Amino acid sequence: MLGIQGLVARLVDVFLIVAGAVLASHIRFEDTVQSRLDGAFITFSVAFALVSFPAFGLYESWRGRSLLRLVSRASLAWIVVQACGLVLMFSLHRTEVISRLWLAYWTAITGGVLIASRLMTYGVLRRVRRAGMNLRDVAVVGYGAHCQRIVRKMEASPASGFRASAMFDVRPGTDVALACVSVIDDFHEFTEYVRSNGVQEIWLALPLSEGSTIQRFVNEFRNELVNIRFIPDMQSVAMFDGAMIDLIGAPAINLMASPLPAHALVQKDIFDRIFAAVALLALAPLLLVIAVAVKLSSRGPVFFTQYRKGADGRIFKIYKFRTMRPHVESAGVVTQATKGDSRITSVGRLLRRTSLDELPQFFNVLRGEMSVVGPRPHAIEHDELYRKIVNGYIHRYRIKPGITGWAQINGFRGETDRLEKMQKRVEHDLYYLLNWSFALDMRIVVATVAKGLVSSNAY
Repeated sequence: MLGIQGLVARLVDVFLIVAGAVLASHIRFEDTVQSRLDGAFITFSVAFALVSFPAFGLYESWRGRSLLRLVSRASLAWIVVQACGLVLMFSLHRTEVISRLWLAYWTAITGGVLIASRLMTYGVLRRVRRAGMNLRDVAVVGYGAHCQRIVRKMEASPASGFRASAMFDVRPGTDVALACVSVIDDFHEFTEYVRSNGVQEIWLALPLSEGSTIQRFVNEFRNELVNIRFIPDMQSVAMFDGAMIDLIGAPAINLMASPLPAHALVQKDIFDRIFAAVALLALAPLLLVIAVAVKLSSRGPVFFTQYRKGADGRIFKIYKFRTMRPHVESAGVVTQATKGDSRITSVGRLLRRTSLDELPQFFNVLRGEMSVVGPRPHAIEHDELYRKIVNGYIHRYRIKPGITGWAQINGFRGETDRLEKMQKRVEHDLYYLLNWSFALDMRIVVATVAKGLVSSNAY
């Protein structure tokens, strides 16, 4: 059932959406007599928000979770709501009555206040929890470095709202080195401590091999209102973060699979398509100028095409502006461009240095073959070479390749004449997969525009 907190949160969001529309109208139409609102559009947006926001997890408890992820979820959710509203209004042939400037003001104002309201709530709760209120006592079960790491993380984040009150040492005699937490090595003494002190959470920081211990605690507290959470030690066996998923109705842990859950991939795909469409419309004059310049620079086609691997190894044809004079290479061989390469035209050299040759890849993004941000795709011949000698290389293709990426804005782009360069690039790509968020994508896009257009490594 919908709790009182969830109901209040929804009512606040509805108020902010409507208030944002009214304020935008007053800003757009200075004369209050002339100010007008499109009631249908506002109603649609409110309805879409009430349906979409829960799907993005905006009404869940964010205790102990990332603030940046909350901001990115709220931003993306509101953009999706407005996009859906626009599509519906277009299908009803009502777009001509909507002021584009009013819509821009409304989207920006409401997006800002939706984020601000959550930041304010988040900030208030952090202060309250730092003051020792609204805390949840946690008893940790485990041993070794993984268990100690969980307790120390809890101690280092007092604003998260969790407080370690005791630890059950599964293997007595090991060095637990936790001075701030009571360590108990007797099972019955531990269970009595949990019950008598009103401990609300038990975290099982155990490896997968401790199945019997996990079952023992689940059975012991089966009929009590104690949250039992399993935090497995996955570092030694999982390629990524060992996320738990629902698979044909059964819980499953990803050991080697895409680190991005299905809903994140959907969010990323929606953003990619919208961003690519807007970019192509905005850059159309520049694309035309570059196409003419390439055509005049040397004989040959305007676009260079080459087959690359996409998500899950699917082959697609990538588009770039041609930067080299037409030449023939041996079958199965792709020669990378080098400094002072005579094959590169004068126009091509400028395009490669500024990355403008990559702009046609927005068509690949629009077609769903690439993403705006992701690991850069390499020639298939290079894939076959590096997958055998660079650890983790093939896992770059767990998601769609991108026009730009974490490796590129950190200087790992251009020629890979040494194996160490490719290893560093792959390390950065895997870091991106492990730490993906909408906020990180935005950071990479901004960094690409701000400093990534010109690079000394591109030639």
